[in-house]
Amino acid sequence: MGTALSKKEEAFRAFALNGPMGKVIVSVCAPLALYHSLNQLFKILDAMMAAHISPSAVSAVSYLSQINLALSALGSGLAVGASIKISEAYGAGDMELVKQRVSTLFALCAGLGGLLLLILVPCAVPFLRMMKTPEAFIHDGSRYFILDLFGLVITFFNNIYMAIQRARGASGKILYLNMGAIGVKLGLTAWFVYGLGGGIDMIAVATILSQGLLFTVGMADLGRKGSAFAFSLRSVSIRGTVVAPMVGLAFPVMVEKIAFSMGKVVVNSMSTVYGALTVGALGISNNIGGITTTPQDGVQEGGAAVISQNLGGGRPERALSAFWWMLAVNVGIGTVIVSLVLLALTPISFFFAGDEPAFAEMIRQIYRYEALGAVPLGVNAAVQGLLYGFGKTKLTLFINFCRVFVFRIPVLWALQQFTSLGSVSVGIVMGVSNLSVGLLSLCIGLYEVWKIRRAYGLSARVRRRAVSAG
Repeated sequence: MGTALSKKEEAFRAFALNGPMGKVIVSVCAPLALYHSLNQLFKILDAMMAAHISPSAVSAVSYLSQINLALSALGSGLAVGASIKISEAYGAGDMELVKQRVSTLFALCAGLGGLLLLILVPCAVPFLRMMKTPEAFIHDGSRYFILDLFGLVITFFNNIYMAIQRARGASGKILYLNMGAIGVKLGLTAWFVYGLGGGIDMIAVATILSQGLLFTVGMADLGRKGSAFAFSLRSVSIRGTVVAPMVGLAFPVMVEKIAFSMGKVVVNSMSTVYGALTVGALGISNNIGGITTTPQDGVQEGGAAVISQNLGGGRPERALSAFWWMLAVNVGIGTVIVSLVLLALTPISFFFAGDEPAFAEMIRQIYRYEALGAVPLGVNAAVQGLLYGFGKTKLTLFINFCRVFVFRIPVLWALQQFTSLGSVSVGIVMGVSNLSVGLLSLCIGLYEVWKIRRAYGLSARVRRRAVSAG
């Protein structure tokens, strides 16, 4: 059974464990931040194409996409949690364990995806009603939802493939492959919507085809013999030493992501009292906000991998140094990008709203409040990267639960019950929740850094040396 590393993988491992931490974070996180930014751009252009169909179409896509995001949390949570343990084994130099965890992770993904399709495809309409989806959206989007489920399961495998590439330091490959998939997706969507005059169902078909192409490339790559990061049926293991650490970390992440996405579905449902267009405006505002937050998420993902590699390699002081670099980078990203977006907000809003000035104004009103969270959410992303890297996924679950079910839904309920602010309430809620979760994350992050330093016997002098070495 081959469990070797290539020369490139050996070199990256040495770099991650010994190189200047600032260079490590930039080299690992920059391609991921760019990938997430391009992915967000594709979502924005997707929304623009849906808006070309009709304002109700973009509202239906925005609403149903949140439900699909909640379901996709199963796969992405499994990928994030399990990849932490893969990175840790990689950092420790245990390539046999790396191969077993990679192979077992794909087997778990296959079972999860098959179960999801088996349950939800026959029961799509009752499920959407159970999720309090407006009947108009069910009428316009039930087939879109079913088609998107198939795209979702393919994306499960792609997320795991990307998580494995992240663990082995192949951030550039993630960027190039996803640029190709995004290009295919946008080209197909434009052809289906503008060329063929298709509806929102064809947007889901474009997703299936583009993700299917990425899946094909990924599976061919993972079929390489002799690599520790390749899939092998013989390496699939149900032993507790292989499965339990991955599932133990992944389960809180899965619950966290599901709860967060479901909370957004609840907010969308509550927002329908202001009219269907408010849901569309909120979805577009979230997409605009993602211009800032998605590169921060890329830094979080790359930083978590670097932290877990150094922790596995017995270098906790470097793992903490990675966190401080993540924090500085994310605060810088938030400050610069949100300033540029606010300067260009009027043309951006008309880019989505077309000939609907009232819709454009609604988008601007909501986003101005959401923009308040650009820097706090960067802090939140850095802290979550720290917690993921050190395996403290129960804390990330707590943070994201509070973000939606303490700082968001109750605030929106109170604004609806005790004020007459109208649709701008959903923007206020976004601002309140984002600022609050940033402060909560900062407090938890600083406390956890103190605990980690005590647990590993790291003095302030050691921390300063690690940071200066980066």
